[in-house]
Amino acid sequence: MIKRFSINFTVFSIGLDAIMVLASIILMRYVRVILNPLPFIAELPPNVQYPAWIYAVFPLVWVASLAGFSIYDGKKNFRIVDELGTLTFASLVAAISQAGLLFLTFRDFSRALFLLIVAASFLLCGLWRLVARLVFRLRKETLDTTRRLLLIGTGNALTRIKKNIAAETLDSPTRFEVLDLESLPTFKGDPSGLSSQTLESIRSTVIGKNITDVVVSLPRNANAWIDAIATALDDLPLGVWISLDYFDLSISNTRVESLAGLPLLGLRTPALDDYSRVLKRAFDLSIVLPLCLIAIPVILLVSLLVLLIDGRPVFFKQKRIGENGKVFDILKFRTMLINAEDIQSQVTRLNSDGQTIHKTPDDPRVTKLGRILRRFSLDEVPQIINVIKGEMSLVGPRPELPHLVQQYEHWQRRRLSVPPGITGWWQVNGRSEKVMHLHTEEDIYYVENYSIWLDINILIRTIWVVIVGKGSF
Repeated sequence: MIKRFSINFTVFSIGLDAIMVLASIILMRYVRVILNPLPFIAELPPNVQYPAWIYAVFPLVWVASLAGFSIYDGKKNFRIVDELGTLTFASLVAAISQAGLLFLTFRDFSRALFLLIVAASFLLCGLWRLVARLVFRLRKETLDTTRRLLLIGTGNALTRIKKNIAAETLDSPTRFEVLDLESLPTFKGDPSGLSSQTLESIRSTVIGKNITDVVVSLPRNANAWIDAIATALDDLPLGVWISLDYFDLSISNTRVESLAGLPLLGLRTPALDDYSRVLKRAFDLSIVLPLCLIAIPVILLVSLLVLLIDGRPVFFKQKRIGENGKVFDILKFRTMLINAEDIQSQVTRLNSDGQTIHKTPDDPRVTKLGRILRRFSLDEVPQIINVIKGEMSLVGPRPELPHLVQQYEHWQRRRLSVPPGITGWWQVNGRSEKVMHLHTEEDIYYVENYSIWLDINILIRTIWVVIVGKGSF
């Protein structure tokens, strides 16, 4: 029996993907002939011959593209949205690679047949994955995992990493244990090191709970503790990780530069260089401007519906903080009652950590039409105007409310160093299920890892997130 997250399943997946692509080539040859009567397709003889290498190379290119985007790593693609997003992006790259091969070797290949093969390969590879997920769920193997984390730390440092890992592993196979050093009777809290009894307690916990990875999260003045723990676990077959203090996020992605002949560490290094900024802007406009052909009719139709059902005003404008703290008016369709601010108290609540939550799935302020618009993210379509004006980007951190930015710590302001986006890393990893102003570290992840390929990946995953409808409220 093949188990998920196993080597056997990985090999099985690679083989099945190759078979699906090969089957697509064979089957679509017959479908292409059937389509001959269509007026916009050139007639293709039923006995046309194609080079034999296509039947071997096409599956190999497809599988290599999928492997290049780590689709066979089940833990990275645990959520269905992640897997379908990765499949879409990787399939696009595979299609472009195959088209390039045909252009260089066999230009007489039917373009319609090529498109049919690509579409069929994508659909079949996606279909078997959906079936496999259903089978694993029926066999109750979804939560089966061999990875167990042990979080080691003290005080606030441990609390922060515990909260973040708990939030991130809600829909992943990872499970974790927590060891607060201050709860151990042998722990003295001496910055010079740990006692042998405390280190032995840590080893016993690791061995007794069959831990596979240890995450050490301690204050910045505890370097000696970190070294002692790593040394004590050196002979055990596991991974040891160090969690950076939140302060370190504010100076990440720094560069050593020469100033007056001296090598200095720059703490205010721009997140985007001039080349990246121009490329990002050109990428936004190349997508948004053609998209206006679809967006303008959608805006007119939705505007009419909001006007007829909910009345004026049709649009909702709100002050938001953009790049480098610049204030601008974000534009959305109105999805709430006119007196939404008056009943804010019915929604605002405190979570278990004492943090204020402003948004709930059953928000009484949202209109019936508004729920539909939010479900399919149609309320955000007018923001393409913000993108055209240069106030926003297609992908980036969500534009924040001014009063929340005023409460930011120093490290959180790093998220303001790039243009805010209609969608972003935060949205494709939970949407409204994750409270925007409590997850600035995810926006900082985007800032520190920006690339045009990451933008494309997020856009593709956004499409799947909207289709699945997870966290849309």
